[in-house]
Amino acid sequence: MSLRLPALAATLVLLAGCAAPSPRPAAAPAPAADAAPTAPAATPADDNLNAVAWTQTAIEHDLIYLQTYRDAQARLPAALKDRQWDALPKDDRMVPARGLRPAVVLDIDETVLDNSPYQARLVRSGGEYNEADWAAWCKEQKARALPGVVEFTQYAAKHGVAVIYISNRAKDLDQATLANLRQVGLPVSGPEAFLGLGTFVEGCEQMGTEKGCRRQLISRKYRVLMQFGDQIGDFVTVPANTRAGREKAVAPYLPWIGTRWFTLPNPTYGAWAPALFNNDWTAPRGERRRQTIEALRFD
Repeated sequence: MSLRLPALAATLVLLAGCAAPSPRPAAAPAPAADAAPTAPAATPADDNLNAVAWTQTAIEHDLIYLQTYRDAQARLPAALKDRQWDALPKDDRMVPARGLRPAVVLDIDETVLDNSPYQARLVRSGGEYNEADWAAWCKEQKARALPGVVEFTQYAAKHGVAVIYISNRAKDLDQATLANLRQVGLPVSGPEAFLGLGTFVEGCEQMGTEKGCRRQLISRKYRVLMQFGDQIGDFVTVPANTRAGREKAVAPYLPWIGTRWFTLPNPTYGAWAPALFNNDWTAPRGERRRQTIEALRFD
């Protein structure tokens, strides 16, 4: 959601007003006098309701984004000045960074664009993510910029830093995505501004939705000052999507958090979720939920 804090109250009211009202249920007929009493229908658990509500309405959500991008902006001049500074993992650096044009690399969804209305629609319908509905949402070009990102990216571009977006949106959504980015004021320039899923990188074998090949492509032309994302895979390749595997992938780069890597919150979806149910999306929804509950700590 694109926010300027002085207009916070008005923005939250607008968000609430944009949600389509739920249909009013028809009145149930009165039971016959001799009918047996029936138990009230159980309300199905909606595990994403609070996450989406927090994302859309909590001031704390907006402040996290604002402070992250403000902090990054304050640190950018020093990173730009330090010719040895590089935010790419060593496995993604194909040529020496010294002397290359500086860049910042950002994920798109829940990093620069707010797709919570799509998640809200799933909550209302009781459905789950599917590619057709997701593509339709992207083509609406209605996603708003998240707090602080427009100011940060415009500042970077003004100081000669290339702004590059690596996203797992499909490559055929590039025009709709670029149009959405421009509409909210995010700088877009050059053919490598948006590297979507399916981008061909010569000499690199794409592994699923991992972004390593695209980071390698960037490394051939740019010295990356900072990376931004809401998933560990936005920063480094994660060979094993388990809790232990994710911790191992990021462990060597913990000193970079808050200086070269900036992570943002996403409680609604992400690789962290299937890591809790063995990445088995074929399992019934109830079984996935059961395994997720088993992963919780109770003391």
